[in-house]
Amino acid sequence: MFKLPKEVADLINDPESIKIVATVDEEGNPHCAVKDFCTVLEDGNIAFGEEFEGSQTNVNLVRSIWFDKNVELTVRGKDGTTFQIKGKPCKYVYIGELFKRFYLAAREKWGPDSELAGVWVITPQEVKNETYEVRKKEEDEKHPFFRHLDRASVRKTKSVFLGGKDEN
Repeated sequence: MFKLPKEVADLINDPESIKIVATVDEEGNPHCAVKDFCTVLEDGNIAFGEEFEGSQTNVNLVRSIWFDKNVELTVRGKDGTTFQIKGKPCKYVYIGELFKRFYLAAREKWGPDSELAGVWVITPQEVKNETYEVRKKEEDEKHPFFRHLDRASVRKTKSVFLGGKDEN
């Protein structure tokens, strides 16, 4: 079985990191959803809570487990470190200790009227570091002559995205 690197597991287990699950519907249309409760289990699988039985994520995950399709989890830390984890759903838990743990966390966050349909367990199969600096270095090494034309023509600018600070 594929083992998640410690850095990736720590990021998934960090409650401050952002976790996004991506699935596809029967026509191949992508669907992404932020997941507040996500953890790496002792066996190395990834578990996350699914709040609503009829959600598009849940419907797509059921299809993925039936037809052996991949899903993807993207996790991003506060410092911008980002990983993409591809895997396959292996089970759906709606009773027992794992469900109880996620259910109590949901109630703590959203109150006593919160919903939790179940907990999906994903077996990771592949990890890719999607952090900007890592990807830029990989792309520069792989395609040294691929440059956007703006990189050659723009010398110094003020970016509205950086609050008017110099980009260069």
